[in-house]
Amino acid sequence: MAPGSEAIEAVEALVRRGSPEGAHLADPTTCAGDDDDDNPRMSQKGSDILDACKWRDVPRLRALAESEGGFLNDGFRRAAWPILLGLPPLEAAATSPGDVGDWQDLPRHRDEDQVELDVNRSFVYYPNGQSEAQLEQCKSELSSLIVEVLRRHPYLCYFQGYHDICQVFMLVLEPPWRAKVVARLSILRIRDFMLPSLGPTTSQLRLLPDLLGKADPKLRQHVATIEPFYALAGTLTMYAHNIEAYHEIARLFDVFLAREPVFTIYVFAQIVMDRRDEILEIDEPDMLQVVLAKVPRNMDLDVLIANSVRLFDRYPPESLRPWKSISGASVLKTARDVGVCARQTLEDGHAYFQQQVKDIRWADMQDRIKMAVWRYRRPARAFGIAIAVAALAFYLRRSPTLVHYMMSFFSK
Repeated sequence: MAPGSEAIEAVEALVRRGSPEGAHLADPTTCAGDDDDDNPRMSQKGSDILDACKWRDVPRLRALAESEGGFLNDGFRRAAWPILLGLPPLEAAATSPGDVGDWQDLPRHRDEDQVELDVNRSFVYYPNGQSEAQLEQCKSELSSLIVEVLRRHPYLCYFQGYHDICQVFMLVLEPPWRAKVVARLSILRIRDFMLPSLGPTTSQLRLLPDLLGKADPKLRQHVATIEPFYALAGTLTMYAHNIEAYHEIARLFDVFLAREPVFTIYVFAQIVMDRRDEILEIDEPDMLQVVLAKVPRNMDLDVLIANSVRLFDRYPPESLRPWKSISGASVLKTARDVGVCARQTLEDGHAYFQQQVKDIRWADMQDRIKMAVWRYRRPARAFGIAIAVAALAFYLRRSPTLVHYMMSFFSK
């Protein structure tokens, strides 16, 4: 069945508003990104993007996002990004039941003070050519975007760097779309970073050393003493904290939204391998940590993306040993298929969030039990204690009411 004519017209209107020929219609006092396509004619690829958006063809959009230039400019991104994140057609999104009521009347979120601190440090590198008044307007809009999402979904925990991600969405999308798109991104695609624990984030980073070990054993051995936290800023913020050029970060977001969340790990692994010679020359651990954490400027993003795709195809995540320890409720597993994830609801995401919290508590309790057994171990009873711990863990797994009691006991 063909898409409705109203939906087609709406997609075309979005593209026109973001294309160079429609730029003169924009309000100069509003925040807008820097479109990177100066050709006033719509290319064949532009026609392909528009057609894929009309049909909401996620696999086709993924292929276009991975190809040279990604979605070309912000006009096409305004049409494609909401589709990749599962937003309903334009006319339906305007009446989404999750947005009933004025968010400003909702209770204040516990992290709003930190939001304001971070927002005040935003818009350092882009947009370009803005007056002081325009930058203040941008900051006000960014603050409103973040606070609206947090107030509507108060179980989410803000993390430093979240504002870097939201900044890009704010510059690309029109105001009616921003909170809807960012909410789905937060709950269904980067949920692991918005939990009340860093455990799931650390679990993601543990994939990196194993991936390097498979792809380049010598390089992996050279950095073996360095914990993978050097990749935290990049993967946590979808590289929005590292990339200083607007058109480059928007280009990266094209492919990140079109692929599964774990792809950011593969991109970082590829960045490290591309700097192989430089890294192998450094032996001092502190200097190595600094160098590994840097994302080079002026990278050829199309080449980087193509190489990262090949790396992913050669060593898929299920081939990595730490993959088994990733929670089944992690976005790395619940959003593996972008098309399936696009059909998930915010309620589905909330349920996954709650399951991850339970998994975190369960893992924490196991660690406490192990520490207690180690503290009070007796060599002659080691085997018996090991069996007792296994039996206790098995029983507690089926008796969640005892979890809090046991955790408080072992914390004494």
